Amino acid sequence: MSGWAKLGKRVSEMGFNSGGGIVNWFPGHMAAATRAIRDRLKLADLVIEVRDARIPLSSANEDLQNVLASKRRIIALNKKDLANPNIMHKWARHFDLLKQDCLSINAHSRSSVSQLLALVELKLKEAISREPTLLVLVVGVPNVGKSALINSINRIAASRFPAQEKTKRAVVGPLPGVTQDIAGYKIANQPSIYVLDTPGVLVPSIPDIETGLKLALTGAVKDSVVGEERLAQYLLAVLNIRKVPLHWDRLYNQKIKESLDGSSDSKENIFGDGLSRKRNRINCSDVSYIEDLAEEVQRTLYATFIESAVDVEDESELESLIDRQLTALQTSFRIPPKASDEARTMVSKKLLTLFRMGKLGPFVLDDLPDSCKPIT
Repeated sequence: MSGWAKLGKRVSEMGFNSGGGIVNWFPGHMAAATRAIRDRLKLADLVIEVRDARIPLSSANEDLQNVLASKRRIIALNKKDLANPNIMHKWARHFDLLKQDCLSINAHSRSSVSQLLALVELKLKEAISREPTLLVLVVGVPNVGKSALINSINRIAASRFPAQEKTKRAVVGPLPGVTQDIAGYKIANQPSIYVLDTPGVLVPSIPDIETGLKLALTGAVKDSVVGEERLAQYLLAVLNIRKVPLHWDRLYNQKIKESLDGSSDSKENIFGDGLSRKRNRINCSDVSYIEDLAEEVQRTLYATFIESAVDVEDESELESLIDRQLTALQTSFRIPPKASDEARTMVSKKLLTLFRMGKLGPFVLDDLPDSCKPIT
């Protein structure tokens, strides 16, 4: 078992998971949608399987893999802007060794989606010569960006075929399970190519706790199913075991220098009066505020990591560190003193938001298979 695999096993068995059990989220519409997807897979000429680039393996729907393996398939690793670029080329090699077409994409980028469409046309080249109508099915677990991809494809198709009738846009939302129907969108003529968007569906049961936590952390499972604090504890466990806070020493030292120079306000008002007045605007499109907030969180996690001097291999010490970090972050997020449970929930929600926005840095949570690692 590799080092990261051992890490995952240990994290999933830590105290904050005691009593939490496995992660399951399979609302009623998913069962019907899974049956409909299986029926349409029989008719599909090509399948775009959208996965989250941060969890290239965990975001695969295992129940569909046997069927997908028999189809023309492209694995689109979406949200590549949130994944560590220094690792993504290794994942490309992994899928290449499996002889599986794979492309890292950003569903909101026209150039990125255009590259995907070019690969789709290449893979369909033989079928195009003999079929008047082709069907491309887009599948994936919830909240990996399928609908965002469909909308980008529609915009590109509209520019290529201006005479084409106006197409309906897919509904895009930050919450998993937004798309609950299967709808088709025509993207090309001669031959006619239809792209079908499908609801995100999970397996009825996710037996591996670590996989379930990764899916929840990246937004494929509703937070309420797992609990925000449990997810925040899991995130902090991963960051600390990987010693990620050590990479944020520059931000901490910069703040110390500013304090010595007298160029910054007190710790209690670390963003200054202007930003202090923005405390209620965290959900607004204030880029500078979010960036400053993320840096303050990184400084806090670095400071607690260094000051605690814990052995992250020791489970009890690691759990104590996580507890101190959640307490310290209450000040970073400027959450007023209140009942402990309520404050922890607010801290957890804000921390998860920063992670999902990519403000804590790009990450790949899955462990790269040993077959793709260099021999040392």
